Amino acid sequence: MLEQKTIYILLTDTGTWLSQMIKLYTRQPLNHVSIAFDRELTEVYSFGRKDPANPFIGGFVREQLYGSLIRSDHRPTQCAIYKMTVSLDVYERLRRRIRHIEHDQERYRYNLLGLIGIVFRVRIERDNAFFCSQFVASVLQYSGCDLFQKQAEWVTPEDFRQCARLEMIYCGDLKQAILNGQGAKLMKLA
Repeated sequence: MLEQKTIYILLTDTGTWLSQMIKLYTRQPLNHVSIAFDRELTEVYSFGRKDPANPFIGGFVREQLYGSLIRSDHRPTQCAIYKMTVSLDVYERLRRRIRHIEHDQERYRYNLLGLIGIVFRVRIERDNAFFCSQFVASVLQYSGCDLFQKQAEWVTPEDFRQCARLEMIYCGDLKQAILNGQGAKLMKLA
């Protein structure tokens, strides 16, 4: 039997200005997607704000639960956590791809134009630029785990929520789950 690994997809409502604008358009509660390699969510990656004070400076980010993901306005950070089992080969390709992007992260930008392209249903190709769901979909595709029947630049957070290959293991307030000791319960589900 081939060795398998678990990866995690985290959908959140970060409460940022951009997230609120996306929510107005999508009418979906969770509009930010990240990929994680451990069930404790200490190694979480996405594309988003590099500077919390400036929504226009974005790119590749290694996210922190108490930093970029849990809202600073004291309102609940709603989230959904999904898991998926992949082969060791796919897992290692995912890790290598993300390490490559992390190593050269100054070359990568947030793909705000790509988001506009989704709204107007116009394909806008940009090298080394991603929005969050495009990033997660593209690293999965690159690694041989294509969850969607469309190109990464068309993948939205809702596509992850609807994906039958992903198993939801938690839904609720991310901070409360951690503070109330439910983080341990959450991890037992995984």
